[in-house]
Amino acid sequence: MPAPPEKKPSRIQIRNRRKIMDAALDVFSQHGFRGATLDQIAEAAGMSKPNLIYYFDGKEAIHVALLNALMTEWLDPLREMDAQGDPLQEILAYVRRKMEMSRQFPRESRLFAIEIIQGAPRMLPHLESDLKPLFDEKCALIAGWMEAGKLAPQDPQQLVMSIWALTQHFADFDTQVRVLVPDEVAGWDAANAHVETIFKAILTPKG
Repeated sequence: MPAPPEKKPSRIQIRNRRKIMDAALDVFSQHGFRGATLDQIAEAAGMSKPNLIYYFDGKEAIHVALLNALMTEWLDPLREMDAQGDPLQEILAYVRRKMEMSRQFPRESRLFAIEIIQGAPRMLPHLESDLKPLFDEKCALIAGWMEAGKLAPQDPQQLVMSIWALTQHFADFDTQVRVLVPDEVAGWDAANAHVETIFKAILTPKG
């Protein structure tokens, strides 16, 4: 006999899973995987530990679910780089998308950074199977634009990693940024303009 269809989760179950994931994001982004506990996540989610375990069978299951969702969000801005677009504008649009992600999702960025710093024990397969092919594809695209004289010559791999380093600073060091530049709105406007100026300067063809 065929297996019965899987029962769809109820609205309450969906809501509780989201509540757990959001609470876990706070805890993991502050303490990392090793420092986080199920008790901390349950308390942040406002539910008992046994209730939490009903939805996830352990800390690692929650962490992996968060990282899987994060990898999709992490890759989407790079996927949007269009081979048919104007090269300089495509790079600058990518920079703007990364800056906006840092503004909207600082917790997610810190979670990713902590995972990488710890050797990517749970994310390494995604880096190898998802990020690396996309990274190679877009670096080849950028290299082609440079060879055609549409962008000033740079090392495409170092360029993309420099974009990551500069844009993610505003998420990973969010607390420091807020202390140094208390006016958040003006600070973000200035940061966006400054970062765009840097990459426009190094990528605009000379002459």
